[in-house]
Amino acid sequence: MSNGSASTGSASTGSASAARSLLLGPASLDIYLGRDIGRDLVLPGGGALNVAWHLASHRAPWHLLTRVGDDRPEAFIEFLQRHAIPYSAGSLVGHGASASIDIVIQPDLQPHMDNFVEGIWASYRSTAEEETLMAGARRLHLVLVEGAIAELERLVDAGLTRHLEVSADFLGFRHYTVDRLAATMRAVDIGFVGWPGAVDDPLLDGMRGVAHRLGRLLVVTLGSRGVRVFDGRAGGEDRWFPVTPVTVAGTTVGCGDAFVAAFLAAWARTGGDLSEAVEAGKAAGAEATAWRRPLPDEAYGPAAVEALRRADEAAAGA
Repeated sequence: MSNGSASTGSASTGSASAARSLLLGPASLDIYLGRDIGRDLVLPGGGALNVAWHLASHRAPWHLLTRVGDDRPEAFIEFLQRHAIPYSAGSLVGHGASASIDIVIQPDLQPHMDNFVEGIWASYRSTAEEETLMAGARRLHLVLVEGAIAELERLVDAGLTRHLEVSADFLGFRHYTVDRLAATMRAVDIGFVGWPGAVDDPLLDGMRGVAHRLGRLLVVTLGSRGVRVFDGRAGGEDRWFPVTPVTVAGTTVGCGDAFVAAFLAAWARTGGDLSEAVEAGKAAGAEATAWRRPLPDEAYGPAAVEALRRADEAAAGA
């Protein structure tokens, strides 16, 4: 279960001992297909890895709890080391295949994502080292793919989250119904939903009902249409935050991760100022529309920048 790097292990052990903020979720291989310039391009990705990069860029590096396979661990290790993202070296790599997703760059340069493979994340479970980290932490954020949902339920049953401020990204709600939302939100203080549907969809009323019945905070982002906050906490009130639409020079694929990371960084920095956190999230989400990938190409390193440039040229000329 080692990544083979003694220096990384020492560094991550030192940062782990003082970790107050933990980020749990998938890291996966982004496999760019059909580049017409040789072999496929494989880059590190996944919701938790992207959020970790954003948090580090906000000078709020949360300790990453994730699992990757022993098929391509170097892709992740190099990325984490280069961006000084704290992680647990002894728990990072497990036996099996990493989670992965296929990406095709279309002629309009928009990415088409398909064929998500859970890989090692289908059976994710925190190690004793990671549970020790939780015992000394202040807050925990989860990116709720199925493996993380099951692990949250186990951690709650084991009593390992009672002292934590727990936040969770419900992504585009594709894993959820209102009833399942209520079951998960019993263990979550702050929830995020990147809602792709209509602003008057009855499901939003159902989400609001859950937040108020359980006394929780639920932040629903609606892209350029605005942000709805259902605040069921004592003394809280529902709020609407308008968004000024921006021209999308790249894609919107990374906006949700950018919003959540900026929100969490501002929330922790200000001691829970909702307005500042939402405004920080809005600004970060708007900035991410300039990128063609989930992160700016420079985040993946110089070799990837050149490979992605050639991939875009090949796609545009197809």
